[in-house]
Amino acid sequence: MTYDVAILGSGPGGYVAAIRAAQLGLKTICIEKSAGFGGTCLNVGCIPSKVLLYDSERSKDFQRMMVRKQEVIAKLAAGIQGLFQKHKVASLQGVGTLIAPHTIDVQGTQVEAKHIILATGSEPISLPFLPFDEQKIISSTGALSLTTVPKKMLVVGAGVIGVELGSVYKRLGSEVTFIEFCDRICPTFDQALSRELLKMLTAQGMNFHLSHKVIQAKGTTLTVQDLTGEKEFTADVVLVAIGRRPYTENLGLQTLGIQKDPKGFIVVDDSFRTHVPHIFAIGDLIDGPMLAHKASIEGTAVAELIAGRRPLVHYACIPSVAYTHPEVAAVGFTEEDLKAKNVPYQSATVPFKANARARCMGEMEGFVKMLVHADTHKLLGVHIIGQEASELIAGATLAMQLGATAEDLAATCY
Repeated sequence: MTYDVAILGSGPGGYVAAIRAAQLGLKTICIEKSAGFGGTCLNVGCIPSKVLLYDSERSKDFQRMMVRKQEVIAKLAAGIQGLFQKHKVASLQGVGTLIAPHTIDVQGTQVEAKHIILATGSEPISLPFLPFDEQKIISSTGALSLTTVPKKMLVVGAGVIGVELGSVYKRLGSEVTFIEFCDRICPTFDQALSRELLKMLTAQGMNFHLSHKVIQAKGTTLTVQDLTGEKEFTADVVLVAIGRRPYTENLGLQTLGIQKDPKGFIVVDDSFRTHVPHIFAIGDLIDGPMLAHKASIEGTAVAELIAGRRPLVHYACIPSVAYTHPEVAAVGFTEEDLKAKNVPYQSATVPFKANARARCMGEMEGFVKMLVHADTHKLLGVHIIGQEASELIAGATLAMQLGATAEDLAATCY
């Protein structure tokens, strides 16, 4: 079998790249090691976690929530399959391994392709002394498949994944305690958002121990160290959410001399090309924020590059969201970024309680923080914590994508 483009992985990077390549007239195949399409995002990541976050605010029927989660996954996976059929994208199930510059072995079946896109995503990182069994010591994957709600849950890591899943189980009745190595939660967000979110989640009854390091474990009892010494924490379930790493197992990178950096990310140039020019890598495999929509836009860009177009990815205009209550959303630079880069800027913050819609909804917690260039007034960053922040950030993202100024935003009729 010979194709113009072969894609390894059917997550938000891979399947979007496949569809776009097919739309541009390229004969395309997508190879997926799992039984269903959609990758981590659809099957054990973004989608199931959002179902549980949504349902946990409205229901305490845990079993029904788990059933609905699977129903949503199944329908969306079927939707991807339908799009593949519509656009005549071939698919093959099995582990794909690079064995020659243009050849992929899929468990005995060989696929030839002029261009190859690596889109195999990432996997949760475990602690050396705390391996996952996905029952008592769980990753984000295990957290989405528990059969009962634990009375006590310890969450190691208070990044976005940790606080989202911790929020789910707190709402369902668990006593949730976070152990975080950094001195703040969700450290990728602007410090003002991190501080406000910590205050709000603490008020909801979650417990946070910042600047704490897990140094040892015995079952679900953790020995933790801070500046004052060592202490022990115990729970029914320990969720380890300390980050993710690129998934490159069995890809055959060494066979073709495709290089990785010290963190395990595949090295690519500005056009997503590896050291083998016709082989590209996108999404969680390459450096940058591990976001599903980032992978999608990169997948689209690579398909267009292969087709001879010249796409441009604006990384400063890729939003990020934490689906806590209230939500946190941001796009562009943080205040810390601008200070580090010596960019002259102005900052303005408006509380949600000043907004009539927020008062009508009874959701007055939070604020909008806007950063603009001091001279040109171009938007440099927008940071929101509050109800429906995930929806509001889209307007800010569009404005930044189009190079809008603060005056442009103010002059827009809402």
